[in-house]
Amino acid sequence: MILVFGHTGQVATELRAMAEVTALGRGAADLSDPVACAAAIRAHAPTVVINAAAYTAVDRAEEEEALATTINGAAPGAMAEACAALGTPFVHISTDYVFAGDGDAPWHPEDPVAPLGAYGRSKLAGEEAVRSTGGCLAILRTSWVVSAHGSNFVKTMLRLGAERDRLTIVADQIGGPTPARAIAAACLSIADQLIADPSKCGTYHFSGAPDTSWADFARAIFDEAGLGCAVEDIPSSAYPTPARRPLNSRMDCGTTEAVFGIARPDWRAGLRDIIEELGQKRRTE
Repeated sequence: MILVFGHTGQVATELRAMAEVTALGRGAADLSDPVACAAAIRAHAPTVVINAAAYTAVDRAEEEEALATTINGAAPGAMAEACAALGTPFVHISTDYVFAGDGDAPWHPEDPVAPLGAYGRSKLAGEEAVRSTGGCLAILRTSWVVSAHGSNFVKTMLRLGAERDRLTIVADQIGGPTPARAIAAACLSIADQLIADPSKCGTYHFSGAPDTSWADFARAIFDEAGLGCAVEDIPSSAYPTPARRPLNSRMDCGTTEAVFGIARPDWRAGLRDIIEELGQKRRTE
């Protein structure tokens, strides 16, 4: 049995659609209560655990770092500890925000970490807590998650692009948009392979290709959706936010492909699927 933490989030939604899983929402497992998360694992005695739940409000985390650290740090640590005691493989989703985001070279899994803000620090705390248990685990860092579900850049751009003729979008942040469906498929494949071969445990990267800027991603969204909204490039300095964003979110995913046979997904194909799914939803409403 596959136990998933998360129910309505982007990756958890795709996991539920893709496989027979037991998905725990907040009512069944509140990540602000790490002890309860560990107890849920012991109660279900699953074959594998995937943590697809997190505190993801990057800007609000600057004011709620303690809560973010409990949800993103202590809770995954408690999950991993419970899994290690049971001998159960654990797959944990992390983020490119653990890096400083400087330079222009893709980040390797073993590169030094230096998060810029509270969200990144909370996710790094989770990574460290998970690793410290010494169990069979895979930490999968990903970036710029998009889907037809929840709140994300694609859905925001589609809404704003239909309302306005022109938008200003930051062009100096570079990364790989990653379809949640591809992340879910990667997690399931990694989970299966960890069961078969625990030596594959470790920290890995997984992001969409090719790398692009938010501005160019927005242009691709408008082109795919047939929206005539123009995009004006601006620097991050022209769009200040409470939390600093990494300028360089490029991720080297070579180890993931070498160990698990999972290649970087083409986000352009994923974008087409997302827009088609959203269109189908509108037609059935």
